[in-house]
Amino acid sequence: MTHYPNPYLEKLLESPTSAFNCLNTKDKEMLAEHTTLSVIKRKGFLFREGEKARGPLYLASGKAKVYRVGVGGREHIMKMLNAQDLTGLHLLFTENIWKSSSIAVDDCTICTIEKHNLLRILRNNAELSIRFSHMLSDELSYSYDKMVSLTQKHVRGRLVESLLMLVSVYGFESDGRTININLSRNDIAHLSNMTSSNAIRTLSNLAAEGNIKIKGRRITILNYQNLERINEQA
Repeated sequence: MTHYPNPYLEKLLESPTSAFNCLNTKDKEMLAEHTTLSVIKRKGFLFREGEKARGPLYLASGKAKVYRVGVGGREHIMKMLNAQDLTGLHLLFTENIWKSSSIAVDDCTICTIEKHNLLRILRNNAELSIRFSHMLSDELSYSYDKMVSLTQKHVRGRLVESLLMLVSVYGFESDGRTININLSRNDIAHLSNMTSSNAIRTLSNLAAEGNIKIKGRRITILNYQNLERINEQA
């Protein structure tokens, strides 16, 4: 195995779940040479809408949200990122401008992969091209599902869907029930396309019914099956 200058590059290129583990040693070394490591503190920007991008980002550690600001300055969270997520693949085939912004929810370490070097590798590696195609297809399917949810589900269903998505992305803490991320009520509202007051009221109702328990920013799932039923019926 190639020796890398830091464990984050090794995770990017050698992890069993990495899209890049199919590359040969020469391509991995070339990619490592053209990848920049950065540390982003909590609430710092990974990237900003309208900024020029050097290439896709790999979230080596931490958690982050991806969002856009709409009419009246209202924020809409499009996606939540977890460690080992790759974002910005669309930049390989479009102009080098970020169409959204991303803020660190926890302290993050990111790897910025230089676009032009990655494209050179991509042109000669069918397996990597297929893997990227699958990832972009998954993102498109997620966007379609999200659009349908936001336009057709009622408030309660949208919020429950957001909670289940957070469980899917981040899992539980050691107790096996508390979602492993702390989000503000505003973030939960922006994730569910609702006002903060509606999010607070809906969370309180779910807690009163015994479906969840709330302590500060920590949300514990008490009745997962019932939340699934609410999500399916919404």
